[in-house]
Amino acid sequence: MLKRISIVIFVLLNVGCDQLSKELVRKHVEPMDYIQVVNDNFILTNVENTGAMLGFGQSLPPTLKMIFLQGIPLIVLLILLTRTIQKSNLNRWLALAFAFVIGGGIGNLIDRIAYGSVTDFFLVKLGFIKTGIFNMADVSVTIGVFLLLFVTIRHRNLSI
Repeated sequence: MLKRISIVIFVLLNVGCDQLSKELVRKHVEPMDYIQVVNDNFILTNVENTGAMLGFGQSLPPTLKMIFLQGIPLIVLLILLTRTIQKSNLNRWLALAFAFVIGGGIGNLIDRIAYGSVTDFFLVKLGFIKTGIFNMADVSVTIGVFLLLFVTIRHRNLSI
């Protein structure tokens, strides 16, 4: 029971951090602003992404966009959340990883449903490395995926 509550709490914390950060950006950063936070290495901006990662799907017709960027992700996230909560013998690190992925996914899904776009605002440049513009939901999903990879590689006999 405690593991189930912990999973829900971590999902909600991820969603909350994501939504709070996006709300602050929407209120305090003008669209397309370019604010140098740490020299030219860490930039704060405000971009509305009507597609998925890196703008994929922006030019899809509205019905297909709704199916692929809202409907299918909603179903997948609900199934993943239900299965993660129901699985009593799930490794705690895998449960945490899934909570991050689910929380990040829900955060971006909320934006797509409420605003028709996802607010992205971070840009990192380190030498020749330059990220796309991303948000806290993207960070959550990325942390979750890396944690999933690490745990499954480290514990190859682990059942998911």
